[in-house]
Amino acid sequence: MTTLKIHTIETAPEKSKEILVQAEKSFGMIPNIHGILAGSSQLLTAYQTLNKLFTNTSFDAEELTVVWQSINVEHACHYCVPAHTGIAKMMKVDDTIIEALRNETVLENPKLEALRTLTLAVIRTRGNVTPEDLKEFYTAGYKEQQVLEIILGVSQKVITNYTNHIANTPVDAAFKDFTWEK
Repeated sequence: MTTLKIHTIETAPEKSKEILVQAEKSFGMIPNIHGILAGSSQLLTAYQTLNKLFTNTSFDAEELTVVWQSINVEHACHYCVPAHTGIAKMMKVDDTIIEALRNETVLENPKLEALRTLTLAVIRTRGNVTPEDLKEFYTAGYKEQQVLEIILGVSQKVITNYTNHIANTPVDAAFKDFTWEK
């Protein structure tokens, strides 16, 4: 059972209404997580701002997916793993990458695996990564900019992953086929 209210355009606080209208225009629905975040227009705005910033980083669709899903799976987010599975499919990310991330198996592409590994190290150590972690990441072809962009991705996903844990957000019908459990 959901523990926080899922707002509609009609029930949302005034400052969240226009954001929900835009979400409905973009997605053809209001995702449940947006409805919940609408309870605080500041949090909904922060999430949308971080999402826009993160999707405009140097990462391509596969790399965005690696960062998002590595975080979602590590945080055992029952809502975000299916949602980002659907998003990855819309972004035309290869199914082998999607399934490896969902199943916590090594990615075949060494560069993407280095990205997954550093993302997990950032989360698991709360940013206290080792010089060896960074060296492996840089050896794979990434730069300092991408280290900072991982932190941006973590910031975005903490908002939704933690909210979904507290709210027990129901998975939207559009993502039900991608239900996931840790």
